[in-house]
Amino acid sequence: MFGFLNKTKLITNDLKGMAKLMYLDVSKDTWDQENLSKRNLDFTIESIRYMDVYTKRLLTTETGKSLLLAHFDTLVIRTGAYIGEVIKSEIKKDYKWYEFDSVFHYSSILDGIPRAIKEETVLYSKKEDIAILPLTEVAQYMTAKSTYPDLLSYVEEMIKQYL
Repeated sequence: MFGFLNKTKLITNDLKGMAKLMYLDVSKDTWDQENLSKRNLDFTIESIRYMDVYTKRLLTTETGKSLLLAHFDTLVIRTGAYIGEVIKSEIKKDYKWYEFDSVFHYSSILDGIPRAIKEETVLYSKKEDIAILPLTEVAQYMTAKSTYPDLLSYVEEMIKQYL
């Protein structure tokens, strides 16, 4: 009778600040200092090229591999938040960052989709009941399980699909 009272509320988890950490909290590595800058990471599709080089360096250098091992979730959140913000700004719809569990309980859209990391957050459109999972894709990419050759391909596909 009062089923509407049990409706799960969506819990927001705005990751814009985490995305900005890509250029605000940069390692002492020379390449990072020169390339992960506010000028280069301007939330455009073109800036994803810097993210691709950055993630490839994480995956292929000894220092990068060590960082991934020690800080996997943090690197996934920052990188995923950045590419998610690019996607969100390009598609210009009602997508917002929500905690994975709240979307899971609010909609069936995430049924059968496992969390990629403990603090999973998704871009979700209540109006269209669509979820985009940039953190999941980054986690898959960083563990060689992605179907995309690079992050730019993923971003372009999401924009094309949801524009």
